Amino acid sequence: MKKSSRDLLSLFPVWRGIGASSAVGWSRGWGRCLRWEPGIWLVFCRRGRARLREVCQRGRGAIRLPTDLLSLKLPQLFDIHQVPKVFREDSIISGYRHPQSSAMDCVLSSFQMNNETVNIWTHFLPTWYFVWRFLALCSAMNFLNDSYTWPLLVYMLLICVYPFTSSCAHTFSSMSAESRHICYFFDYGALSLYSLGCAISYGHYVMPDCWVNSWLHQHFILIAIGNSLFCTSMSCYSRFVELQFPKRSKALRTGAFVVPFIFDTVPLFYRALICFWGGGTPSDALSSHCYHLLFAFLTCFLFTAHLPERLAPGRFDYIGHSHQLFHISAVVGTHFQMEGVVADMTSRRAWLQLHGATPSFLGTIGALAVSVALNLAIIGIFSAPLLWKTRPGSAQQHACREQ
Repeated sequence: MKKSSRDLLSLFPVWRGIGASSAVGWSRGWGRCLRWEPGIWLVFCRRGRARLREVCQRGRGAIRLPTDLLSLKLPQLFDIHQVPKVFREDSIISGYRHPQSSAMDCVLSSFQMNNETVNIWTHFLPTWYFVWRFLALCSAMNFLNDSYTWPLLVYMLLICVYPFTSSCAHTFSSMSAESRHICYFFDYGALSLYSLGCAISYGHYVMPDCWVNSWLHQHFILIAIGNSLFCTSMSCYSRFVELQFPKRSKALRTGAFVVPFIFDTVPLFYRALICFWGGGTPSDALSSHCYHLLFAFLTCFLFTAHLPERLAPGRFDYIGHSHQLFHISAVVGTHFQMEGVVADMTSRRAWLQLHGATPSFLGTIGALAVSVALNLAIIGIFSAPLLWKTRPGSAQQHACREQ
């Protein structure tokens, strides 16, 4: 047995290194293996030295690959006076990306601390939380055949879409002045569709008992579609007057989102008032809805007040400015809204189905499809003049960049 082991060690000298108990034994064994040319190597593989050299070259290339990835340079950042006015944010002094960034630079900038990094991740990560909740509901409910769940299906799709669209808009908004506008056009469109999803779910699950089958209930979704188109149109238009009339632009954009919110939450406000004035005990669903309203008001305040960066310009450029807090507040509010909608859907199912408030395909998925098409058409109308400016040789393009 010992003789056969010695024969094997003489045949495969690398085994001597593997069997050694010290680091020296390892290095000697591998050194013998690499210097060993005659014998078995030539028996198993002709031109062994050339093939060994080829394997080593491939190994070096594999080791060099992560080094090349790590050598990628992150995009340069600029101060407010170094970027055009269209890219400037109120009371944000530093951390701006190049106004003509490439798509790769935009993606890399999401891993670099700048004034958009937290904006990107505060909506990108919650997207996957909502996707996870949506998949959990898909496994628990029959969205395909149970029409009662279709309003929830529409709502869950849209709360997954709007934070992802917002994250993409913040990521690629520094490619050019025109692309910045177009990115936020899609962001506004996703938010307006989210307002429609809220209306569809509220109209079928949250509507007060005394309002069921009323005129408002029967026309709730149709009015919500109009509000969605109004929201997208006004918010997109507000970007065209932003440089000349910033206060008017802010007012138009704020009003574009406040109007659908007020309309969607009218049934919820009524239920809350009846509960509190009547001395009743709020249900779990109503408690979640009230938390959502609290964060919704906080979101609106942060969007309009620009606090805290307005109190100390330059101190909150990277972390803690109002738009980041606005994102976080909106996501937390959406979470409570989702909990309230799901609770109302399950607890009120028997009563709503008994009184004939059965969701229809046209009032849920059909309304969403029509609204998506119309909102995309509006975005296309507002994007067309911007895309025309980006044509090569356009004099208007140079004038826009000089601003």
